[in-house]
Amino acid sequence: MIDYDTLTEKIRDYTEAHVKPARYDHSVRVAEMCVKLCRRYGLDENKGYLAGIGHDMCKDMPRDKMLELAKKDGKPVSDYELSKISLLHGRAAAVMMKEKFGITDKDILEAVANHVSGCLGLCDLGKILFLADKTEPGRPQSTDEYRAGLIKLTLDEQFLSVIKENYEYITARGFEVYPETKKMIEYYEQALRQAQGPQI
Repeated sequence: MIDYDTLTEKIRDYTEAHVKPARYDHSVRVAEMCVKLCRRYGLDENKGYLAGIGHDMCKDMPRDKMLELAKKDGKPVSDYELSKISLLHGRAAAVMMKEKFGITDKDILEAVANHVSGCLGLCDLGKILFLADKTEPGRPQSTDEYRAGLIKLTLDEQFLSVIKENYEYITARGFEVYPETKKMIEYYEQALRQAQGPQI
């Protein structure tokens, strides 16, 4: 049985001590947003808050340490990630949660590791953390009206909508987008079509 109160406080304290104040404030908003989304979609709110408060715990660490930590998850580091080491802060945080804080819950670790870009077949908690990170009230586009529109959607519809928005925002500004993003959009579009069944 996980003592979420104690564990969450430890991760909160670590995060507050190791990131910039503005990033910590963002993490609190993400954690609170995770709770709301978990409540809406029937997931464990404790897991949501914990993932949210710790998702950026490694964002401000030195790049060489971030890379070293991320590599411990056993997955390859792509050339794209090597060109932008900060993209690895989620993977590094998942390793930190496991090694330093003893977290073994696979959904929490998967959510934190993949919150930067999402991935194919992401667990529901991962979708919620991704959404909370991109749409928490501190984000410029995240008005009350904007969030009210999203919350009416199913979890997968909301996830796809925000991935596409993110993709369009980045490409419109001429920046390179995460290589898997287009494939991910196609994957979730197809999954939604299949879930909705044949159109009459």
